[in-house]
Amino acid sequence: MAETPIRLGILGYGEISRRLSKLSKAIALVPNITLVAIGSRRIHKATAITSPEGFPEWVKMYESYEAVLDDPDVDAVYVPLPAKLQPEWAVAVAEKKKHLLLEKPVAPDVAELDRVLAACEANGVQFMDGTLWVHHPRTAEMEEFISDRQRFGQVKSIHTCFTYYANPEFLENDFRLKPDLDGLGALGDAGWYCIRAILWAADYQLPNSVTALPGSVFNKGGVLLSCGASLIWGDGKAATFHCSVLSNLTMEITATGTKGTLQVHDFVVPFKHYTASYSTASGSCLEELPTGWKARPSEHSVVSDLPQEALMMQKFAGLVAGIKRNGKDTDNMKWPAMSRKTQLVLDAVKISIEKGCEGVEVGS
Repeated sequence: MAETPIRLGILGYGEISRRLSKLSKAIALVPNITLVAIGSRRIHKATAITSPEGFPEWVKMYESYEAVLDDPDVDAVYVPLPAKLQPEWAVAVAEKKKHLLLEKPVAPDVAELDRVLAACEANGVQFMDGTLWVHHPRTAEMEEFISDRQRFGQVKSIHTCFTYYANPEFLENDFRLKPDLDGLGALGDAGWYCIRAILWAADYQLPNSVTALPGSVFNKGGVLLSCGASLIWGDGKAATFHCSVLSNLTMEITATGTKGTLQVHDFVVPFKHYTASYSTASGSCLEELPTGWKARPSEHSVVSDLPQEALMMQKFAGLVAGIKRNGKDTDNMKWPAMSRKTQLVLDAVKISIEKGCEGVEVGS
C-alpha cells in the first residue's frame, strides 16, 4: 500500500522565492510529497503564477505565514527567507510540530541555528537544509572513491570554488547583499557550498582553525561580495576556498589524497540536467621521460532520472515519513549535524575576516 504523501507548505514568495515555481515542478516529479499551501505577504505575486506551469490549482494561498503554520493539512514547511529572518520562523514551524526544510544559509550564526535545532529536537521534527548537490547520485559515487583507501588513500588537501558574476541590479537590490536581511553576502550564499564540500570531503571532521585570505571585498553596506579562507586540521590536511559574486561562474572541487585525486567542475549545479560527471585519478605519475602522464585522470558520468531539487524533496519526505512510522534514527540526525558543522566553519571565517585575517579556532 502506497504511503500518503507528505504535505508541504512554503513561507514566502517574492524576491527570495523566485525558484519556487521550479521547486513546485520538482515536487510534482516525486510521489511521496505534495505542495498544499503557500504563505505570502505578497499574495498577488504568488497567485499570478498559480497555473499548470506554476503551482497546482489545489495549493492554498494564504496572506500570512502564520496561516500556513496553523493549517492542519500541512505536515512540513520549507522556509526560504533571508538569514536574519529565518530563525524566528523556523522555531515557529518546529513549535507547531511541523517538519522543517530550511534554505541556506540557515541562520546568521550558530547560536541562532542552535535555537532552531533545539526547537526541532524538543518537538520531534525533522530538520534539513536546502543544499541540493549532496542529494545528487554523483555525490554518492564520488564519496565511494574518496573513501577508498586503495584508490584515493588519505585526504591531504581540498580546494573548492563557487563564484558567479552578479549584474548591477542584483548587486544593488538582492536581499543576500542587504545587511538588515542577510548580512552574510557571498560567504553565506556561495561560501556555504564551498564549506560544505570541504567538510564532505573531510568526512565532516571539523578543522582545528581557519584563517581568512586577504582581499575580501565588501559592498557599501559592509556585506561581503568576495572572500576566501584556509582551513587546517590537526592531522596535517588542509583546505582552501574562494567564493564571490564578482567573478565568472565557477563551481570546482579538487580533493587530493595520498593515492588519488578527485575533480568536479560543476558541483553546485551540473552542466546538464540529468547527467553529471567527475574525474578521478589513482597512482598518477610522469612517464620515465617526462613527456606525459601514467595513470591519467578518467571521467565518469552519472545519470539521474530526477533533478537534484526533486531528489532533495524525495529524501526530505522519506525522512519525515520514517519519523511518522518509527521515530528518529541516525539518518534523521545526520542532517542537522552537517548543517551545524557548516555554520561553525562559516562563523569562524567571518570572525577571521573581521579580525583582519587572524587565525580563529573552530567552535564545537
